[in-house]
Amino acid sequence: MATKKNNTVVPQVIEGETFASLQIAKNMDTDMEAKLRLLYRLQKTDSQIDRIYMLRGELPLEVQDLEDEVAGMETRIANTAKAIEEGEQFIAQKKQDMVSSKALIEKYEAQRNNVKNNREYDSLSKEIEYQDLEVQLAEKKINDTLKSNAIKREQLAEYQEEVDGRKVDLENKKKELESIVEETRKEEEQLLKESEEIQSKIDPRLLNAYKKVRSNARNKLAVVTVKRDACGGCFNKIPPQKQLDIAASKKIIVCEYCGRILVSPEFDNE
Repeated sequence: MATKKNNTVVPQVIEGETFASLQIAKNMDTDMEAKLRLLYRLQKTDSQIDRIYMLRGELPLEVQDLEDEVAGMETRIANTAKAIEEGEQFIAQKKQDMVSSKALIEKYEAQRNNVKNNREYDSLSKEIEYQDLEVQLAEKKINDTLKSNAIKREQLAEYQEEVDGRKVDLENKKKELESIVEETRKEEEQLLKESEEIQSKIDPRLLNAYKKVRSNARNKLAVVTVKRDACGGCFNKIPPQKQLDIAASKKIIVCEYCGRILVSPEFDNE
């Protein structure tokens, strides 16, 4: 008598698998309803955690943006102040150059008064003319730098006023965020602990599939009930026969449109 061949296929663990890839492997599980309820409970817990994060809204990003903006403005203030200081140093140097040039002019004029020939006279006159031009150039550069520094000081005052305002906004945003975090801290910690406990009871393959679908869903819903004959995630209609299978909770039923796992509406009554 021929031995009957065993055609049972042992499912292999697939990294990043979805609920659809687990349908066949789990369909014969006699304890499927309990596992589905556990998975739905995890979804509800994680959704509560999501709600807490939603309460914070864009505040964490706003705080980060304001911190970056304040840091950028403070850098701009530091650079402007440095430029003003360098301008002051430049002015001081040019004033010193003017003093030196004027001293040379006096020296050359004294020498020119005692020259013995035209050649020496012309040479000293050229030196005097050159030093006079140096004085005029230094005066022009000093005036230009003074004007530039005056503009920079006005900008510096504007920057400082602006950064002071941003710092007030930042402090208010931080207080608001800290207040919200503090209000929900205990609830968040409790829910995170509960989520971890539930995850420890779920089959790793099923949990991996849950996390993958949840990460790809805009509303972070990976397990949903049937509502008004439609998927609670994408709202596409579910055929009556499939709804009966979902209500029976004997196997994994996946929405053919969005890939979410569908569970009985009765799960919401618990």
